[in-house]
Amino acid sequence: MTPFGDRLRRMRAERRLSLKQMAAGIGVSSAYLSALEHGRRGTPTFQLVQRIIQYFNVIWDEAEELQRLAELSAPRVVVDTAGLSPKATELANRLAERIGELDEAAIDDLLGRLKR
Repeated sequence: MTPFGDRLRRMRAERRLSLKQMAAGIGVSSAYLSALEHGRRGTPTFQLVQRIIQYFNVIWDEAEELQRLAELSAPRVVVDTAGLSPKATELANRLAERIGELDEAAIDDLLGRLKR
């Protein structure tokens, strides 16, 4: 699941909406919406995020947060280390190899370090 998909699912659950109801409301299929929530689809388009924002009638900070989460939710990431140091390339490759083995505490630690 992606950060955007997780937030979308929580928003839908908070409002007690089914996949089918929300999908009809934003003009997509329920299969597509399910795939988006589970991270089996790529990053949603700006237009789709705007339809979701309008559908939920969210404003300002929450709308910006949804857009930011959408931008951070590509389920398949490519890291281009061309022109960077050998250590940067090693870091990218080691992360790619081991990300599935990391527990939530390790992920939180790494994210915290990267956000600083």
